[in-house]
Amino acid sequence: MSAPAAGPRLSDRQRLAWLRLIRTPNVGPASFRELINRFGSAEAALEMLPELTISGGANRIVRIPSIAQAEAELEAARRAGARFVGIGEADYPPLLKTLDNPPPLLAVKGEGAVFRLPAVAIVGARNASLAGIKMARLLAADLGREGYAIVSGLARGIDTAAHKG
Repeated sequence: MSAPAAGPRLSDRQRLAWLRLIRTPNVGPASFRELINRFGSAEAALEMLPELTISGGANRIVRIPSIAQAEAELEAARRAGARFVGIGEADYPPLLKTLDNPPPLLAVKGEGAVFRLPAVAIVGARNASLAGIKMARLLAADLGREGYAIVSGLARGIDTAAHKG
């Protein structure tokens, strides 16, 4: 795996805090962004979450993932050949940024440069015929040679065949 593209980068400490915050129950992309905007950093938001939860009327203590849990997830990704990329970093998919509430952190395996290529989605039946699987592989291979990135949900069948093409 080559080095990520140059550009602003989260520090290891920031990436760990971002992962802990987005993995906290009831914190999704929109609330993640609101917390960062309100408190200035994921670390500050994590410190304030218990107080916010209580003042918001929750009758349970918020279960924030521990540093050890987040470190274990980062290490598991690393062992799988993946890395976590934050929104705003150079390898974050440009089209994903255009969503109303894009995920703040993604696990990425492979070359980040592929996100800047034109993309074609190849999706289909999970219980695909052999002819369908062969066609998906051939089509994906041809499109790849022409400079297109192949996108799918990675389900078995056609989706998987497309990524093998």
